Amino acid sequence: MSTSQLTDYVTLVSSDGFEFVVQRSAARISGALNRMLDPKNNFAEAVANRCELRDINGVVLEKVCEYLYYNERYRDAHDVPDMDIPPELCLELLMAADYLDV
Repeated sequence: MSTSQLTDYVTLVSSDGFEFVVQRSAARISGALNRMLDPKNNFAEAVANRCELRDINGVVLEKVCEYLYYNERYRDAHDVPDMDIPPELCLELLMAADYLDV
């Protein structure tokens, strides 16, 4: 697959069917998504520009997407503002972060 077939956006799909369209550059912050979306690895996700995450529900995946953009925006910044994380999501977010390698 040539890089000309890569799109600037990819779709992340949660276990309950919610779809989140995010910039490829933000999605590739995740080690797991980066490997899925790398055309050299020949995964179907790289061709379809779509990653189905069957172990992550929509509420958690929404917060993960928010974090990916947060990380991209503040990667090299100083005095970074705190990201609002609801306490009831902490355990699920930790498991998603481990799964996605972020």
